[in-house]
Amino acid sequence: MSVIKQGSLLLPAPAKDEWSSHHMGRFLQGVEQKTGRNFADYEEAWQWSVDNLEQFWAEVWNHFDIISHTPYTQVLADDTMPGAKWFPGATINYAEHIVRALNRRSNDVMVKSRSQTNGSVDWTGGRLLEEIARIQQGLIRNGIKRGDRVAGYLPNIPQTLAAYLATTALGAIWCSIAPEMGPKSVLDRISQLEPALLIAIDGYRWGKRNLSREDDLARIREFLPATKTVLLPYLDENATAPAGAELYADFTRHQAEIVIEPVPFDHPLTVLFSSGTTGKPKAIVHSHGGLLLEHFKAMGLHFGMNEADTAFWFTTTGWMVWTLSVSTLLVGAAIVLEDGDPNWPGLDGEWSQWAILAQTEATYLGTGAAYLAACAHAGLEPGKKWDLSRVREIQCSGSPLAADVAGWVYAAVNPHVLLAPTSGGTDICAAFIGASPLTAVYAGEMSCRPLGVSVASWDPEGQPIRGTAGELVATKPMPSMPVFFWGDENYERYRNSYFGAYEGVWRHGDWLIHTERNSWVITGRSDATLNRGGVRLGTAEFYAVLDGLEDVQDSMVLHFEDGGGMGKLVLLAEAAPGRDEQELEAFIRGTLRKELSPRHVPDYVVFVPSIPRNPTGKRLEIPLKRLIQGAVTGEVIDLGVVVRPDDVNDTVQRVNRVLEAAG
Repeated sequence: MSVIKQGSLLLPAPAKDEWSSHHMGRFLQGVEQKTGRNFADYEEAWQWSVDNLEQFWAEVWNHFDIISHTPYTQVLADDTMPGAKWFPGATINYAEHIVRALNRRSNDVMVKSRSQTNGSVDWTGGRLLEEIARIQQGLIRNGIKRGDRVAGYLPNIPQTLAAYLATTALGAIWCSIAPEMGPKSVLDRISQLEPALLIAIDGYRWGKRNLSREDDLARIREFLPATKTVLLPYLDENATAPAGAELYADFTRHQAEIVIEPVPFDHPLTVLFSSGTTGKPKAIVHSHGGLLLEHFKAMGLHFGMNEADTAFWFTTTGWMVWTLSVSTLLVGAAIVLEDGDPNWPGLDGEWSQWAILAQTEATYLGTGAAYLAACAHAGLEPGKKWDLSRVREIQCSGSPLAADVAGWVYAAVNPHVLLAPTSGGTDICAAFIGASPLTAVYAGEMSCRPLGVSVASWDPEGQPIRGTAGELVATKPMPSMPVFFWGDENYERYRNSYFGAYEGVWRHGDWLIHTERNSWVITGRSDATLNRGGVRLGTAEFYAVLDGLEDVQDSMVLHFEDGGGMGKLVLLAEAAPGRDEQELEAFIRGTLRKELSPRHVPDYVVFVPSIPRNPTGKRLEIPLKRLIQGAVTGEVIDLGVVVRPDDVNDTVQRVNRVLEAAG
């Protein structure tokens, strides 16, 4: 893998006279005609969009022909954060817009499902509509109505997609829990919602392992006695429903027309959960209108998707990317679902994301930066092994994308692709920083702020800064900001989560650099930043070096404060098999000293069996740190979903032994 300097130009921005070849460009040219403005470049268009929020979002509403059963009286009646009031008076339904798109493509394949449990299945738009209608009839027979909660303990398969749309079309509220979660993690989340109905599977296959969920489901049901249960046989197609539950085949036995329940713009659509650190995870409530508008903007303008596209998002159902991925269908694009281990039987095996991408002839890939890094460091050349010539865009998130890995994408995957590193979050189910077809791509950086998203990097006094890391803030409301947290009296937890640092301004908790190129770099979580004697060190700069070391398979940096001193800087490392740990530690220390600074040299290097990451590849720095501290204080910490959970206790013990010995 070639060494590439951060900020190196990988793909230039198109000239203004080429804007008309992109959906976003045509949209902005329409704005120019209506307003009499002339945007010299994307940055000027972005500035107009945040200076004129009401006009911008009205243009999005009209451009994508939002179906409203009653008209709105104003675009933004109140811009106060939290509590901004969008499109009062309008009654809409998110799912209705997907039903509209599926009706237009009823004979076309719209869902390509690839499962290690039950193989390959392709559904037309008509087939998906039929499943939505059948599930909806089952919901209605079970008394589900507007405002009720329906939970899915389900993998990324067509039935989950249909259940989400069937539920929300009725005005009921959906939440997804990935089946890799254990009973405690599931209950910590869905018990907050008191769901009226739970749809669950009996088990699934991950790589070569069959994983039953029958005992876990029994525990979950024991603690939710008022919740009705529907069992979808998945691992064993002959699985029988437990006592008091209904089989999916019986639940979906009736067919009828799909029912659409119009609801206010801010009516709850779905609940997403934070990963969880202390206490129960935040139950973040997203609205019909907020996700509808943000996702139409993302899919149609920023991603440029249309009926010619097929999008493959690698995600589990518990991640916000799953919710985002469903919106692929809003613009008539087809969607690829993968349920299984993408590293089985190897990174370049038949279940790799590259293999699925080629097999399904997808044009768009949404993946994790960690996955791209793993493939790059393994020396893979996907563009040679598979036909990836159709792929026009790769979006990645979950962690910063190193410059070398960005360069590898152009060298080893597709030299013409638009690479779109993105940073957003479960909190907004959208992007704060990302890419566009009208901006350049720079190695190790994110290209732009999305239209309508007023993001900045602020110093502690609330002033914009450039060239150094500041707090990522949103100074104006977005439609997809949460309407509330479930069970959060008086918005107290909501306010404390985002509005405690700057009054009326959203502080996200990321360190953000605004570069001289007008691009953006996330250097780490501001609450995970390492403060060494008053000097702030972002974790991303460590990983930019460590991720390139051949004998370090994975790493994590943690800082344990000591009340104002230097604290203890601990580096967790997963060594390559057979590597001498003493020699490797010396090499790591020397490399960090040379490439970064003496302050970056850890006090302790702890070799661990694996680094805790969630299924999307995100390092669980803050949860692990609190878990290590909780092992001493006795505090109960929910780490969330971990890819290799059996290794976590061993990792915690190894770090604690080092900290205890250090006093």
